[in-house]
Formats: sequence, structure tokens, C-alpha cells
Amino acid sequence: MAKPVKPRSYHAPRRAEAAARTRRSIAEAAGRLFVEHGYNAVTMAQIAAEAGVVADTVYAAIGPKPVLFRLLIERAISGEDGAVTPLERDYVRAMRAEPDAREKLAIYARAVRRIQTRLAPLFLALQAAAISEPELAQLWREISERRAANMRLLATDLAATGSLRVDISVEQAADIIWSMNAAEYYDLLVQQRGWSPERFEAWLIDAWQRLLLSDADPR
Repeated sequence: MAKPVKPRSYHAPRRAEAAARTRRSIAEAAGRLFVEHGYNAVTMAQIAAEAGVVADTVYAAIGPKPVLFRLLIERAISGEDGAVTPLERDYVRAMRAEPDAREKLAIYARAVRRIQTRLAPLFLALQAAAISEPELAQLWREISERRAANMRLLATDLAATGSLRVDISVEQAADIIWSMNAAEYYDLLVQQRGWSPERFEAWLIDAWQRLLLSDADPR
């Protein structure tokens, strides 16, 4: 009896690569449209046309519009094709390994500048859509709360260096960083007041070091 022939698998990597390219194309097209027109004004058919695919492909590759928008937010935060946990991010590892509080804040300010260049336009579109879209309102709250929790970890890390000002609690430090790393804050200074992203980064470094760290900490 002849042995069953196993299906060839050498096309699998090509298919996976093609699928990844399709997802990226859809995500990039959706991001452009959402930023330009707003979430509610954009249809899945428009996203498909912008990406050069049919609407069914958008649903099959990613999912319905709220799922697509969540993917865009996660991509903007991580700089990758999807969500990346905080401890897996390069800048977080660098901050945790750095013993100096001032340099920790400088590393993070550089990361915020890079992230907000991608995230701020999308996050403002998310904030506007959250008023009428319950799923996006939940996403907005989730991202905000996640960011607050991560800033609590950063503030705790700063306190462990012994350089945090004695008159500022870990909770206050976390709230200060949380308020200034927000997409809204980036938009105010960079988009509305015309600051360059590099100037914004330098401002964060200087402001956070002055606001949060003791004078005894060496520059």
C-alpha cells in the first residue's frame, strides 16, 4: 500500500509573508484615512480601496473596524506590527538597566518622542470617536490606565535610585510623567505650537529632571 503523500509546505513562508504585507498595507491605509477624515467618516470599503484589496480581505486579515483601530493604536505604541508588552520594548530594558535617574528619564523622553510621532494623530482620532463608539471608549480608557500603571513602575524605579525629590511621592511623580507623555500634550506643543519633535524631547528631558529629581543628583 502506497504511503500517503504529505502536502508540500515550502509555500507556507511565502503565504505568511504575503499575509503580513496585506495586513501592513491595510493598517497603513486605515491609519491615513482615520487621521485625515476621522473614525466615523471612514468605511471599511474605503479602507479596502485605499489598500488595494476587497472589503472581505480587510475583515479576513484583521477584523471589523474597532479591531482594526485597536491594531493601529498598538502598532503606533510598539513600533511593530502588533502589540508588544512593556518589558519586551528596547527602551524599557535600557531604562531598567540604567542606574542613573537622569539618564532613565532621557531614555524615556526619546522613546516618547518616537512613539508620539506615530501615536498622537491616531490617539486624537480615537478620543473623538470614543464619544459615540463604546468599543473605542473602552480602548481609550484601557490605554490611559495602562499608561498610568506603567508610569507608576517608572516612578518606583526612579525612587529606587535615591534621586527622586523627597517632597514628591511616587504617585505624584507617576502622575507628572503620565500627564506630560500624553498624546494631547505632544499635540499641543508640536502640532499646535509648531515645536519640532526634537525640541519636544529636549523639553521633556529638562522638565522631568528639574521637576522630579533632587538637586543633589549629579548632572
